[in-house]
Amino acid sequence: METKIFLVRHGETIDNARQIMQGQTQGELNERGVEQARQVASRLAAEPIDAVVSSDLHRAIQTAEIIAAPHGLSVVTTPLFRERDWGSFTGRFIPDLRNEVWPDDIETEEALLQRARTFLIYVTATYPGKRVVAVGHGIINKAILAVYAHCTMREVQRMMNAEVRILTTSAEAAASAAAVSSAAEGATTAATAE
Repeated sequence: METKIFLVRHGETIDNARQIMQGQTQGELNERGVEQARQVASRLAAEPIDAVVSSDLHRAIQTAEIIAAPHGLSVVTTPLFRERDWGSFTGRFIPDLRNEVWPDDIETEEALLQRARTFLIYVTATYPGKRVVAVGHGIINKAILAVYAHCTMREVQRMMNAEVRILTTSAEAAASAAAVSSAAEGATTAATAE
């Protein structure tokens, strides 16, 4: 049974607007981010949605709750769907990081892709044949899309705040994509304002 996933990036946050590397900090939507989430909720209001899954970070939960409201659904959270851990880059002004050597405490791309694989398997196994809104973050969503498309993260176009992309997959296909993706790891991605 195929699961339809409406993959969403959270709305704009105060730190997105300030170009601060958020990583796994909680974050807070700004007014624009709340409005972006409302627009997604409006677009998806007529869609039959069975579940809303979110990262357990506040900025994603805020977005997910706004999207879930028209459907009368509660939000299920998982740490699998957290943003990349940027280690000691967290909280820093992103333009200042462009030419810096990456510290050892940043979550590796391999670890990030493994979380993406596990998340896809989790969603498709938990919600077989269902329609699921999944609200995450720029880099973890990019990793999920790379696993789904059997490509490197560099080949995936960056998701903007409150952007929605639709994936259709099954638990078997997700497991197969995970195996293929694991065998074809790409190069390290550059730090961006995700």
